[in-house]
Amino acid sequence: MPNDFFRFKQFCIHHDRCAMKVGTDGVLLGAWGCVEGDYILDIGTGSGLIALMAAQRNPHAVIHGIDVDEKAVLQAQENIAASPFSDRVTCVLQDVLTYCPSIRYNTILCNPPFFTEDTLPEGASRIIARNNSVLPFPLLINRVSLLLATDGKFSVIIPAGLSQQFISLCMANGLHLLNRCQVRTVSNKPPRRVMLCFTPQAQTSVVETFLCLVAPDGSRSPAYSELTSEFYLDKS
Repeated sequence: MPNDFFRFKQFCIHHDRCAMKVGTDGVLLGAWGCVEGDYILDIGTGSGLIALMAAQRNPHAVIHGIDVDEKAVLQAQENIAASPFSDRVTCVLQDVLTYCPSIRYNTILCNPPFFTEDTLPEGASRIIARNNSVLPFPLLINRVSLLLATDGKFSVIIPAGLSQQFISLCMANGLHLLNRCQVRTVSNKPPRRVMLCFTPQAQTSVVETFLCLVAPDGSRSPAYSELTSEFYLDKS
């Protein structure tokens, strides 16, 4: 994003001090992921984008955001304080691996780190934000299984090529796939991302959907526009 902030319909996200800027992945998960229940946890909240989207979608929920990046947490706190949802959303500097709240969450959302290549992007904070070696999937999923209510939902967005590994790890931790949405940038390309929703309750079937982001004319596709209509200011 060229600007230091990104304005949505009901709130504004400043992200100049965050390693990971407002991007399509976060917006997709914030608009698609489950936001049911009274208590929602956003793991790796960054600028607070997904936490605030969850607050907008569920007007009754209390949302907790946690992150290990001190600068991001401070900026998320400022974004939250300036939003209409400041009475229900909090963000703290906290590692999910040592996070021990007094409750179990009805919903957990996470746009997790996923760089696994030997060559990573330059910049220490960005590496921390996106390097899978800092928060490996097995550790993340194990913690989610402990923090999630028995009837809760866990939603993530990850690269499509890592989905089978992620699903297998979730199954090993008692989390069953409920919904899968494969995301294509354009219709003639293979899925680039996949959004997954899990629950501790055993499932007999999985809801399978597809989402294409870009229409033939280069604009947002009708499906993408509909999914994000309550957030983006325009349909371009």
